[in-house]
Amino acid sequence: MTDLLVRLFIKDKDNVTDPLVRQNYGTMGGCVGIACNIFLFLIKLLGGWLTGAISIMADALNNLSDAASSVITLIGFRMAGKPADKDHPFGHGRIEYISGMIVSFLIILMGFELLKTSIDKIIHPEDITFRTISVVILVVSILVKFWMAAFNKSVGTRINSEAMKATATDSLSDCISTTAVLIGLLLFHFLGWNVDGIVGVIVSCFVMWAGVDAAKDTLQPLLGEAPDSEFVMEIQRMVMDHDMIVGVHDMMIHDYGPGRCIISLHAEVPHTVDILEAHDVIDNIEFQLMEQFQCDATIHMDPIVMDDAETDAAKQLVLELIGKRDENLSIHDFRMVKGNTHTNLIFDMIVPFEDMEHAEEIVAWMKRKLHKKHPTYFAVIKVDQGYI
Repeated sequence: MTDLLVRLFIKDKDNVTDPLVRQNYGTMGGCVGIACNIFLFLIKLLGGWLTGAISIMADALNNLSDAASSVITLIGFRMAGKPADKDHPFGHGRIEYISGMIVSFLIILMGFELLKTSIDKIIHPEDITFRTISVVILVVSILVKFWMAAFNKSVGTRINSEAMKATATDSLSDCISTTAVLIGLLLFHFLGWNVDGIVGVIVSCFVMWAGVDAAKDTLQPLLGEAPDSEFVMEIQRMVMDHDMIVGVHDMMIHDYGPGRCIISLHAEVPHTVDILEAHDVIDNIEFQLMEQFQCDATIHMDPIVMDDAETDAAKQLVLELIGKRDENLSIHDFRMVKGNTHTNLIFDMIVPFEDMEHAEEIVAWMKRKLHKKHPTYFAVIKVDQGYI
């Protein structure tokens, strides 16, 4: 069914990095969500009215909030697809994350309201009426919501949309909560147990948990989370595929919404190559990155000495010392500046986040060890923070 909808409504469906294609996916997902949730709201409202069960009415209101969430998701995708302008030179892609966050808060709010109503039903229980049609309505609802969860997850994965993934999580939690409502209704019919209020509490807890979980997923990109490791490796492979490039470091990836990122990195080249030829290679790599990842790419060229035995030996000594201290440490931009009385070894050291508070101690340790191994060597170390 999902593939059929994609074929019918999405042109150039495989070009998911194109902002217009992503917008079309989001529009389709939003329209499907609105239609399905309004349908479920109406039939559950009928079921709740026939039985007088607060848990069914609560589930109906949950579907109404889901329809509102789909409207927000739809609007978010439309606004996120707007091109860059004078006030927003990096585009409007992060609106998609914001819309996902709004959806998450609506889910939490609805869950809290359901919790209050359900607690009131526990304190002041009311009789409910069993009707077969209500069971049929709940079973249909579970099946529809299960399909919606699979649909939204599939679309969210295709276009890497946290908003769509949040909607998929909400749909799956609805399956669980509606199942709980159905179980409560059957317990009342067969055993005479009126657990309507208790089931309502369970449903509300599932709803709020889903909202918190979805909020975390949409908040991380806004806060500036570390980029996906596979994406980083793909960029490194593409850059290193060029024979002239001998190393990559200081990579930064800034996320301005799905399909909109800025990449910067340092590419190491032998110091003996022609500077104009190296510049041409760097330009070609930047263009290749822009074409493949729909991003802006900036590459700084770092010339390094590769054919000097003394420099190679000094660098190897530093690497051996680092390996003994912590295998997660790394260095780059290694240079030697020789003098009459001593030689400066100048390099940058990347310290893991969890060890940054001990950075000064690590640097002091490295200087002592290096000077002890080779009395004429003095280390000049700049501590770098890793961003990937």
